[in-house]
Amino acid sequence: MEELSERLYKVFGADTFSLNDTVDSAETKNYDIIYVNNEVLAMIIDDEPFLTLKGILKYHPRNRWVTVDMGAVKFVYNGADVMAPGIVNADPTIEKDDLVWVRDERNLQPLAIGKALMSGIEMISANKGKSIETLHYVGDRLWEL
Repeated sequence: MEELSERLYKVFGADTFSLNDTVDSAETKNYDIIYVNNEVLAMIIDDEPFLTLKGILKYHPRNRWVTVDMGAVKFVYNGADVMAPGIVNADPTIEKDDLVWVRDERNLQPLAIGKALMSGIEMISANKGKSIETLHYVGDRLWEL
C-alpha cells in the first residue's frame, strides 16, 4: 500500500495514509474502493488511484481541482456532469482524461469527482460544452459508505 500512497502523492501533492494506517480494498463493478482506518478515502478507476470526496476532505489536495460558480453547485451536487460555462477556474496542469475533483467557488469544498473531457486550460476558456463526466458526487452510494 506504500506504492498506492506514493502514487496519490504524485497526483495530489499532498500526503495521504501512512504505514501506521490500516488499509484494505474492495472491488466494485466500476472501480476498486480503498478503506483507510475503515473510511472510504480512495478509489482506483482504470488503474488510476484517486481520492474519494471524503479523502479530499481529509487530505486537502493541492492539485487536480476544478472550481465551479455557485449557480452550478446544485447541479454538480446532484450528480450532473460539469458544463464549461459553470467553470470559473481549474488547475492548469489538468490534461484531457485526467481524474479531477470539483469544488465550489465560495467555500472551495469538494462536490464531485470526474473525468476531464478537456484540459484545465481549455476548461477555463471554453464557454460551451461538457467539461467533466461526473463519476462520484456528494450523496451518492460511495459517499454513503
